[in-house]
Amino acid sequence: MSYVEKHLIDGESIVYETRLHWIVLIVPVLLGLLFGLTGMGMLLLSGRTTADQTVEHESLIALGIAFLAIALIFIARGVLVRNATEMIVTNKRVFVKVGLAARRTIELLLSRVESIGVEESVTGRMLGYGTVIVHGTGGTPEIFNRVAHPLEFRTQVQQQIEKSRVK
Repeated sequence: MSYVEKHLIDGESIVYETRLHWIVLIVPVLLGLLFGLTGMGMLLLSGRTTADQTVEHESLIALGIAFLAIALIFIARGVLVRNATEMIVTNKRVFVKVGLAARRTIELLLSRVESIGVEESVTGRMLGYGTVIVHGTGGTPEIFNRVAHPLEFRTQVQQQIEKSRVK
């Protein structure tokens, strides 16, 4: 159960949900590949050392395992960062939750949303990600980078604001 699902109020339902775009995984995966391939190379090289070079053999194995562990850490961290971000529109509020252990949440009633801006680069438009800027009444803007489907997020917020005004 997600953070938002645990904190819904009576009569509130989730209308739209998005998170960070997969583009945020490119750097961690590339670094993971770099360290992982280096580690695999060291492990393969360790098998080619002769029996009289046991110190070199053991050092290559230890370094290879260390590089593989670092690769795994880079990739796991990237996936955790992506999955620890939730951006949700309900029929009453806008939620943004960032972080897993150290958490930052923004919960705005739809009536308190002044505006939602979207900035997309050319690459972002082609791949479907951008920056979402949420302005609450009387508050400072909250900026969220590399959000998947930012225009759809903005549209959903605007539709819910209009629906709440009609009631």
